[in-house]
Amino acid sequence: MNPIIDQHFIYWPQLIQGHLIKRYKRFLADVKLNTGELVTAHCPNSGSMKECSEAGRPVFLSFHDNPKRKLKYTWELIDMHDSLVGVNTQIPNRLVELAISSGRIKELNTYTRINREVKVSDHSRLDLFLSNEKGETCFVEVKNCTLVKNGKASFPDAITTRGRKHLVELQKLVKSGVRSVIFFLVQRMDAEIFKPADDIDKEYGVELRKAYDNGVEMLVYDVSISQQKIGVNNKLPFLL
Repeated sequence: MNPIIDQHFIYWPQLIQGHLIKRYKRFLADVKLNTGELVTAHCPNSGSMKECSEAGRPVFLSFHDNPKRKLKYTWELIDMHDSLVGVNTQIPNRLVELAISSGRIKELNTYTRINREVKVSDHSRLDLFLSNEKGETCFVEVKNCTLVKNGKASFPDAITTRGRKHLVELQKLVKSGVRSVIFFLVQRMDAEIFKPADDIDKEYGVELRKAYDNGVEMLVYDVSISQQKIGVNNKLPFLL
């Protein structure tokens, strides 16, 4: 089953609880269900998942009976010490689009149309293109953030050449007169502030600060998350 979407939240299908044995080859996770059954689930996250892939932690899986799927389970959530954490990287774009369209993001509530995955160069697409009847436009690139330690959210959790390219594209758009936003969605509830993960990818931090200085706007929001649903919640401060 796929998640159900309403005006403010994405509702999970019925989730199946277990405990994480290990995550490996990036896209695989072995889980022991509460029934005692051992299963291998699809891990829809290509990052390192630092601080949210601890063996033994409770996890929640969705089940899919599509005969074309090799793996019937998808890893959706992990219960860390202070918060549930959304694992699925397909969720943030959908959540941010939902929040913008419902007027939840006050910085972006003047736009009435949203287009996804818009090509901006021969080799790059950006997540969202916003527009309205007045001819005002804005590009939004959404980044999924799950790395939180001692209340501090950080991105990225692994070196990201692609992420730096997106920052370069956003700066080009600003230079051409187009509003552009980098939007970090923290898929957990235990963050108090955001900063770039310079210890993991120093070059990304340098480019992010450069982009901000060159007029790329930066938004950071966390989520409200439970075993039933997830939605965009509070705006977080950031430190560059």
